Amino acid sequence: MLYFEPEANLAEQLETLDLKEVLSRPEARRRVAEELSLLSQRCADAQRAPLGEIARTLSARRVNTRKFREQVEALRRAAGEHDGSGAAILSGVLAQDPQLVADFLIEAKEHLCNIEAQLLALEQNPKAREGLHSAFRSFHTIKGLAGFLEFAAMQEVAHEVETVLDLARNGVITLDAERVDVVLNAGDYLAAWLKAIEAARHGGSGIPPEFPRPLVERIRRAARGEPSEGAKTVVAATPGNGAAPALERVKNEAPALRVDTAKLEYLVDMVGELVIAQTMLRHNPDLGAAKTPRLQRDLAQLARVTAEVQKTAMAIRMVPLGSLFRRMTRLVRDLCRKSGKLAELEMFGEDVELDRTIVEELADPFIHMLRNSLDHGLEMPEEREAAGKPAAGKVRLKAWHQAGQIAIEISDDGRGLNRRKILDKALAKGLVSPGESLTDSEIDHLIFEPGFSTADKVTDVSGRGVGMDVVRQHIARLRGSIEIESEPGQGARFLMKLPLTLAIIDGLVVVIGTEKFIVPLFAVREMIRPGANMIFTVENRAEMALVRGRLIPVVRLNQKLNIPSRSTDPGDCILIVSEIGGRSYGLVVDELAGKQEVVIKSLGPVFQEVKGIAGGAILGDGRVGLILDVGALIQ
Repeated sequence: MLYFEPEANLAEQLETLDLKEVLSRPEARRRVAEELSLLSQRCADAQRAPLGEIARTLSARRVNTRKFREQVEALRRAAGEHDGSGAAILSGVLAQDPQLVADFLIEAKEHLCNIEAQLLALEQNPKAREGLHSAFRSFHTIKGLAGFLEFAAMQEVAHEVETVLDLARNGVITLDAERVDVVLNAGDYLAAWLKAIEAARHGGSGIPPEFPRPLVERIRRAARGEPSEGAKTVVAATPGNGAAPALERVKNEAPALRVDTAKLEYLVDMVGELVIAQTMLRHNPDLGAAKTPRLQRDLAQLARVTAEVQKTAMAIRMVPLGSLFRRMTRLVRDLCRKSGKLAELEMFGEDVELDRTIVEELADPFIHMLRNSLDHGLEMPEEREAAGKPAAGKVRLKAWHQAGQIAIEISDDGRGLNRRKILDKALAKGLVSPGESLTDSEIDHLIFEPGFSTADKVTDVSGRGVGMDVVRQHIARLRGSIEIESEPGQGARFLMKLPLTLAIIDGLVVVIGTEKFIVPLFAVREMIRPGANMIFTVENRAEMALVRGRLIPVVRLNQKLNIPSRSTDPGDCILIVSEIGGRSYGLVVDELAGKQEVVIKSLGPVFQEVKGIAGGAILGDGRVGLILDVGALIQ
């Protein structure tokens, strides 16, 4: 009888060796040691020494089981093999057929998203059997594709999970919360593999995760129906339209075509160039002198066609927010299970579409804000019941169109912001001067300061003071704004306003000295020709403007940009009222040159760090206009 197959994975065979049978028979121990000694002669140096150690351990009169396990683990590390997986396998497959691997990545990611969505929906509604069948098919497909590409670790994990789901489909076991946890963890492992493959494709290190033996054992216990420790299910996701759950499989989907992102970006860039060319043509003075009706009709037709092409190109970049919302369901679920809190996640406006780049950038801000809602906002069930609230708190994600922008709300019905605690912390950190009077809104916005946290202790969820400042930076980079509303004991509401796309913006063309600049229209509240005594100096230092009964700071953009102004007389200027970070400011410019939809152009790495400039655009007269980052200029 042979205990080992020479061509198979030695570490795997050693791990599954029936020690009880071997240790009870000296002859078996001797035979195992002999086989290992023979195998070590055909192994590389890295494996030979660990095999020799294992052989000597098994040859002893009494075998130290713990030592044996440690030696097996040493062999696994030395061999660098985890069921035939590893960076070498990765590089080999990528070298053979990189396009096949790219297709595998796209399809596997889609299947993993489907798996997570279906399992979370199934946890809420165990009778939704189609979700179970769909998750099973997704794991089956990943297993087949991984096996074809020789990603053996992925194949084995997917196979083990497939067994659990098949037993659940046949009613042998129940897919309870603990088993859902195990399956989701398996999905996380597969996602880590995909991340490593993606990195290797782009020339990175691409080191895949180690084979998850504890996870595989948990999966096998789940398949055997053995109980495992775990918390009860504490989160539910609720679509806001009252119709069938949004996580259920969508029927009758329109045909889709996969297009390389680079090609799509190039198309959008070329459409932008077309828009610029059409605008320059419309403002060409030579054509302006020719007033023939036919020429005017042709120019109008060109403008209509260009606008339709631009609209279609922008629509290609748009994706529904529902995909991002559904990703947060898993986050809320895991945070609740970890903290022992109860929460219901409500989602509204999942079909609202936003630029793909913006949706990708919103993932981090969403994670930080939801963590804060769960950790700081929602109370423990007993505390909520004592306050007359339902034991389960509500967390809401809502999106809608508002004045040419997208508004996104993240709110909860928890304890709200503790303004006294925020103000005390701000005083301690020197963010606020003693005796300084702040409005509730200004106190609330202090949580966006870098390093600011009111947590009493640091946890793996929050407390280190990194989070909300990251949120503000992300939103500002997306040319958006964020507002806070909070009522003590009733909850907090974060409202983000974002542009539909990062490629094109509506801009207000302003003149400062002899130069033209573009102020994004979303940052403009109103424009005023200052009257007598509207702008005045306070204590011979700062200028203020009295606008509709409110005092707001005045910022002269010519001073910020170091450009000579045409006049210093406020009556000869234009005051643009802008709101940044919950505060209003008055921006002084020389003249307004009109409103224009502009295509944003990057200024390249040389000007990337220039504060106050968000990009450039080609104006109607062919000149380049710089797009101002109003928030950065004010700060």
